[in-house]
Amino acid sequence: MSFAKLEFFNPFSRSIKDRTAYTLLFSALENGNVGSVFEASSGNTAIALASLSNVLGVKFRAYLPRPTPKSTRVLLSILGAEVVLTDFETIDREMVEFVREEAGRSGALNLNQYENENNFLAHRGTGREIAEQLESIGKRPELLIAGIGTSGHIAGIGSYLKERYGTRVVGVVPARGERIPGIKGLDTGPKWVDYVDEVVEVTLEEAVAGVREVARLNGILVGLSSGAVYRAMKELKPEGTTVLIFPDDGFKYVEIFEKFS
Repeated sequence: MSFAKLEFFNPFSRSIKDRTAYTLLFSALENGNVGSVFEASSGNTAIALASLSNVLGVKFRAYLPRPTPKSTRVLLSILGAEVVLTDFETIDREMVEFVREEAGRSGALNLNQYENENNFLAHRGTGREIAEQLESIGKRPELLIAGIGTSGHIAGIGSYLKERYGTRVVGVVPARGERIPGIKGLDTGPKWVDYVDEVVEVTLEEAVAGVREVARLNGILVGLSSGAVYRAMKELKPEGTTVLIFPDDGFKYVEIFEKFS
């Protein structure tokens, strides 16, 4: 039996990245005043940080890779964030270092979700939630399937479930030469992949097909990384109790869906 954790119920970015942004920002505030924050993001973390920065009176600048959908840029502008569309094709170590240097020159704080241990720790709590929810119905997770982006959420959740139940962790990445918003290849150097036992590659077309199937079977419009996770589950055909992480909904990805309609 498979269960999906629907993270689009989080209010700021309608994604799992609310957990990341909240933990990173509030951990920084505990260490002193924060005037400006610069962060590299492909979308959801930037939206969450822009929202929280408004609440806290912090200036926020988002550095986006060049292929970022126009809808994400528009949403960030509405939230009042300063948006820098870079020439980087994806967020790799070179782009992370570029943003760190930009922050240093401007006296801003770079939270750096890609290397900040608070990203990983934020999702230990997600793992605890999943454990409590499943135990309430007498289930124990034998398999976790989640996308690999920064690797924060798959590792944070996976580490908690591994310690408690010995859960196997499967990560989902784009197939070679493909781009799927929200997940990245291992060549980008995600920090916490040691918690992943197996990796499954999915194409963008397969991810869109996964979104379509979830929508038509369950009436839930999930995002592209969720569609990729669903397709990986279909490929693996797992037995026992499986947990799928659906990080966001599909409303930010209409431009991409249109290409496959």
